[in-house]
Amino acid sequence: MSKKFYITTAIDYANGSPHLGHAYEKVLTDIVARFRRLMGDEVKFLTGLDEHGQKVQMSAQQEGITPQERCDRLAVEFQGVCGRLHISNDDYIRTTEARHKKVVQEILQKLYDKGEIYKAEYSGYYSKRQEQFVTEKEKVDGEWPEIFGEVEEIIETNYFFKLAQYQDWLVDLIKNNEELIYPRFRAADVLQFLKEPLNDLCISRPKERLEWGIELPFDADFVTYVWFDALTNYITAAGYGTDEFEQHWPADYHVIGKDILVPPHAVYWPIMLKALGIEQPKHFLVHGWWLSSGAKMSKSTGDVVNPLDLIEQFGADAFRYFVTREMNVGQDSEFSLELFMSRYNSDLANDLGNLVSRLLNMGGRYTEGKVPAAEVEDAPEKELKALWAKTESELVNLFEDFQFHKALDRIFTFVSGINKYAETRAPWKLAKSDDAADQAALRTSLATMAEALRLAVVMLTPVMPEISDKIRALVGAESFDRLEGQLEWGNRLQGQALGEKTILFPRPERKA
Repeated sequence: MSKKFYITTAIDYANGSPHLGHAYEKVLTDIVARFRRLMGDEVKFLTGLDEHGQKVQMSAQQEGITPQERCDRLAVEFQGVCGRLHISNDDYIRTTEARHKKVVQEILQKLYDKGEIYKAEYSGYYSKRQEQFVTEKEKVDGEWPEIFGEVEEIIETNYFFKLAQYQDWLVDLIKNNEELIYPRFRAADVLQFLKEPLNDLCISRPKERLEWGIELPFDADFVTYVWFDALTNYITAAGYGTDEFEQHWPADYHVIGKDILVPPHAVYWPIMLKALGIEQPKHFLVHGWWLSSGAKMSKSTGDVVNPLDLIEQFGADAFRYFVTREMNVGQDSEFSLELFMSRYNSDLANDLGNLVSRLLNMGGRYTEGKVPAAEVEDAPEKELKALWAKTESELVNLFEDFQFHKALDRIFTFVSGINKYAETRAPWKLAKSDDAADQAALRTSLATMAEALRLAVVMLTPVMPEISDKIRALVGAESFDRLEGQLEWGNRLQGQALGEKTILFPRPERKA
């Protein structure tokens, strides 16, 4: 029986178009999901759109349309990016869906009935940009950080969730569960936050100020705070309240950016689940930011890279390769067009693309377009097989540890080894000889290159699914849905037809 594996992204916020950060998180999660499928797991992969809140309402008003119309338009954009990037999600949740509203209202009522929610007057500061209440302790040098935008002082009656009473429990959970947050150093950020006393969480907004939200089931004059609504999506999609829930929950991984670890995912969410008597997620996989010249790329600075530009010009797999190769999961990484083009030209076009083209060209000329038999095993073959043995021994562990950048480094070191092997054997020279030994070496060299290429793209498949499928088809390799048996060197391609010479990574046209 296959193991069930539930993985989620953070749901994107319907207040702007998709950008590099959104795209990267989907690709990262997709790689994990594809890898787990290859390992035999039954995967449920969720992503979606967070559609409520004050910013959505205000933006819609500025456009002269309804919030729902704005969300519908942005849902098309975000889902379009998923399609263009070959994201293999099994579910896409929108927080305006009836299934989600039902769950949010059910858990609100449950918490209210348990006495976990109470009504009180609040006097303090409110950040419109973050749609949250803030305190004086969050000032830096006496000023509100730019992330909060405009902060106003308000007096307001609202409903509060008893967050503070769970603080000690949460500290113990994080300290005693070293596997909960990856990378582990991110847990220190949470514990640092928890050194200060928690305030109870305001989980409502009066309709006189905000109408665009899920109505509280016990008071029709209020709607639900957007974060309380949004975090619930993970259990909604897992089938909360149905028999299906136990099949999927707890989530194996919540994949999120470091900026929403504290407080939403590492404070609000665990405590919400604890109060509801629901098991905690197994892990949070926390990734870093994309930087431009050392500063975070953001909409406010006007330097957001639209992923669609690169995807359309260079292909989804080239984009997927770049962001995976450059980002050490958990750390920040630099993005620039120059870095992208360097990877595209050197790793993809030169090393991998030219290798495939060379093999197909020589196979068509020297072995009637078929993969010949490997007839000899001399030093060049032994050296390449030894390199593969070393590479293969590391790859699965690197994928399981989310060290995808290192895995790609190993794979492309092996691709360079195949190119080196081709230069050593020089089949184009052997083809000019009538000597029987040279002809055997010629056939062996093409057979060895084909098998090595097949092996190289096995573990490239979760990162570059389309290119990997193309290369497999070009060397006559069968498709597969399980990793078992695929990493062993063999002669399964012998006699298979090679494809026509193909340019997998065309050079971009120069603009006049």
